[in-house]
Amino acid sequence: MPGNPAAEVSEDLAREWDAVTLKLRRDVTDFTFHIYLEPLAPAGRLGGTLFVRAPDHIRTWVEDSYLATLRRAASDAIGASSVEIVAGDWTPPEPTATAHTGGLSEHLNPSYTFGQFVICDGNRLAHGAALAVAEQPGQTYNPLFIHGRPGLGKTHLLHAIGNYVQLNGDGLTVRYVTAEEFTSEFVQAVRSGGSNAFRTRFRDADVLLVDDVQFLADKLRTEEEFFHTFNSLYESGSQLVITSDRRPRDIETLKIRLRERFECGLVAELEPPDFSARLAILEQRARLDERAQIPTETMSEIAGRVTSSVRALEGALVRVVAYASLHGRQATPELARHVLRHLCPGKSGAPATLGDIQAVCAAALDVPPEALMAKDRRPKVALARQVAMYLARELTDASLPAIGRYFGGRKHSTVLHAHRRIAGEVAAHGHTSEVVERTRVALTEPRGDRDQ
Repeated sequence: MPGNPAAEVSEDLAREWDAVTLKLRRDVTDFTFHIYLEPLAPAGRLGGTLFVRAPDHIRTWVEDSYLATLRRAASDAIGASSVEIVAGDWTPPEPTATAHTGGLSEHLNPSYTFGQFVICDGNRLAHGAALAVAEQPGQTYNPLFIHGRPGLGKTHLLHAIGNYVQLNGDGLTVRYVTAEEFTSEFVQAVRSGGSNAFRTRFRDADVLLVDDVQFLADKLRTEEEFFHTFNSLYESGSQLVITSDRRPRDIETLKIRLRERFECGLVAELEPPDFSARLAILEQRARLDERAQIPTETMSEIAGRVTSSVRALEGALVRVVAYASLHGRQATPELARHVLRHLCPGKSGAPATLGDIQAVCAAALDVPPEALMAKDRRPKVALARQVAMYLARELTDASLPAIGRYFGGRKHSTVLHAHRRIAGEVAAHGHTSEVVERTRVALTEPRGDRDQ
């Protein structure tokens, strides 16, 4: 199709992608390849990074569950150092846009743009403020503090700001970092004697984007370093944008002086999307992805059943599309109700807690619940722990770091690894898939039935 970015692929890139897909076929099951990896297509290659297009209805799932697999395959097959998942309409930046290498942030996801963000009453203020600071960094709403529970679009807005400034900011330097990454880099810098280089990296930024700042709490030396970084940037007129799962005043273990700094600009909340917004999100996904032939009635069914977050909504759409494709059926409202039947427990059922999930998963695999919290690496315990982490992310609004802390103080990367591994096992429909489904049913039944 003329003008279709997906069609504009060089012979060299096509050859490289053939090598990557050949490796992927060997590394995953036929089901996983057919449903999640075969629809992918090469978008471009810049240096060591391979950019891969993903249909919108599976993009989030691919990023969460198969990005590590893609990176391994690309590294082994063509020597790529990284893989980034991008939207179907993404095009490689012009050479002039990448000439200012100091303006690039190595962590920005090019798929997260303002154009891909669905606006509704619950996020209108945060979206408008984010766009304003992207257009005029350091001149309006500085700092901008965005808060809301996981899965509502905080990270999307941070990346959208970074991508906008990167393309339109005439070489302004953008730095994106999570609070945990800031902490890790700071600790490493102190140990290696590289504190000056660490400070330069962040304090010379024109725009600093910090995700999940609540995780600086109780880290005294890191909090002190961030306080001085904040002051340095603020006083120099650089733009700060910060996200958290709660308001500054509610991060109780964070020092008062830092909370006050966060509140000296604009504090904007992200609220769960209402029905019309959820339907608009699904319609946008279907419109951007030609494979997602989903009737409006089916999208209405999904939007009515999944209310907690945008992430959960996208995950539900992925399940319905994948199930319909696998079984050769139309994605009807009835099929959606069947696939998503366990996402909506009866009115008398209370949502599963992390404690519920831990207990049920331990019982399902016949291991002591406390073993999931300990440094016990026996295969059965490790599997129970990973299943529990997977279900904790699927059934609760807890963030990756919060889940990791609950399961014995583990890192968020450990939780993400567990989720990706179990997601792959579920897709393969093996023994682990049966365990996951059995525990999911037990956890999503009404509370009265659960206790019998």
